Amino acid sequence: MTATAVFAAYTAAFALTAVACFASLRRTGRVEDADTRRGLAALLATSGLWAAAAVGYLLAPTDDAANAFHILGLVAGFSTPGAWLYFCSAYTGRRLHRDPRYRRAAVAVFAVVVAVKVTNPLHHAYFTTTAASTPFPHAAVQSAALHWLVAGFAYALSAVGYFMLLELFDQTSLDTRPLVGLASLTALPVALTVAGSRVPWLVDMSYEPLGVAAFAVGSLFLFTGTFETVRVTSQLDDPVVFVDADDRIRDYNDEAGGLFPALEGATGRPVADVLPDVVGVVEADDAVIDREVDGETRSLLVAANQFAVGRNRVGQLLLFSDVTESERHRRELERQNERLEQFASVVSHDIRNPLNVAQGRLDLAREARDDENLETVADALDRMESLVADLLALARQGEAIGDTEPCSLRDVAEEAWAGVGTGDATLDVAGDRTLAADRTRLVQLFENLFRNAVEHGSTNPDSQARQDAVEHGGSSVTVSVAPTDDGFAVGDDGPGIPVDQRARILEPGVTTTEGGTGFGLAIVASIASAHGWTVTVGESEAGGARFEFAGVETLAQND
Repeated sequence: MTATAVFAAYTAAFALTAVACFASLRRTGRVEDADTRRGLAALLATSGLWAAAAVGYLLAPTDDAANAFHILGLVAGFSTPGAWLYFCSAYTGRRLHRDPRYRRAAVAVFAVVVAVKVTNPLHHAYFTTTAASTPFPHAAVQSAALHWLVAGFAYALSAVGYFMLLELFDQTSLDTRPLVGLASLTALPVALTVAGSRVPWLVDMSYEPLGVAAFAVGSLFLFTGTFETVRVTSQLDDPVVFVDADDRIRDYNDEAGGLFPALEGATGRPVADVLPDVVGVVEADDAVIDREVDGETRSLLVAANQFAVGRNRVGQLLLFSDVTESERHRRELERQNERLEQFASVVSHDIRNPLNVAQGRLDLAREARDDENLETVADALDRMESLVADLLALARQGEAIGDTEPCSLRDVAEEAWAGVGTGDATLDVAGDRTLAADRTRLVQLFENLFRNAVEHGSTNPDSQARQDAVEHGGSSVTVSVAPTDDGFAVGDDGPGIPVDQRARILEPGVTTTEGGTGFGLAIVASIASAHGWTVTVGESEAGGARFEFAGVETLAQND
């Protein structure tokens, strides 16, 4: 090969390396984390500048110009370990790159080393140059001991970054050979640099820009797949399996490996073959599986999250969350709802039907004669009818809430008020909120509270007399509805609820009046519980009863 051809090959190699680094900078925009992105971009930029300086060194028309380009390359080259460490710290979730102490130390060391390199023409303690004619005319560089000392220090710093990555890789099952292969790219040019001073057909110059630049570009492309996968899987404490775009297992963390022994050695296999039960629940509506963990059955929620780097979809993460307690609670609620439905069916048919027969026969008897005994029977049957209606409401209102809808607190309160016989009572709605609720049940809740407030607003202890007062406008109680920080409250200015009865007033069958069924407020508590709300009983500012509901999802504040 002629000297011209060798010269062209050298120049082209370093020029293409610089172009590859600078062209790859655009791809760093796909890296979402800002610090990681900055670290990769700095690594590519300094590597590209180092390779470009080598091109300048080869093309320099004079020895002084060649020396200047070589010094520029040395400065750029010593910048790459800093960019590499910045990337590794950010990528592995450390804060070393943000620590002011390390930053000040890095700047100080960089300044000292750069000063030594830039002043080399004065002391020649870093390198010297001599004219060489083979394999083509150039200024041959002989590195001094100080150069190798700084180079060793730079490689030691780079090794710290490798250990950060290896520690992170160790938390997953991913093959670390790609990382080792990249690292080897930086070591091979060192051998060429050493050989350049001894082999006649090699130019005596620094070949590190080729290896470091290849490593930088390789890291960028590896990051969009392997690196990012490792970072995501290692940062999750829950079991996680990474599946690629072809639905093949690509990675998993230690937690997933302990949960699913079949994952051992399964990298590259279809996930449907390795974890068929998992794939089955992911495709179904109920994404919960049961697994034996330490001799105990645990319920795991499987979430399939699409995973992308920038705009490129590279697969999905199967995340397993322990929902044993909530699943037990859900299943218990289902069993309770089934029992409630059975109970409601019994009440609705097996009790109501003979009750209707008794009421019909009573009506026939009262047509023939009317006396005090028949009147007592009629009152008893009416009370039984009320009990049956309240029992049905209690059973059905306690069922778990499905879909909710936006409900205006003011609109629902006014709708419920219109559906209750309120006599001369007054409703005061102080403010409005949009709540997420089952509107029908929320209206029922307010109706029961309003009916309770109005019926108890009369000071007459006789229940029938109190009801007559309500129907004929005799109750002048004021009922207030107001939003709170965590829900809403309903209060009144009636006689209130005695302190010793507040803890039990929401229980089924508990009443403070003669003739009451004791289910009205129990239905209120049941509706609140079905929504996931809590209700407390206290005293209003006016001295009456106050029912406060917390844990209510507020969609908008309409005040």
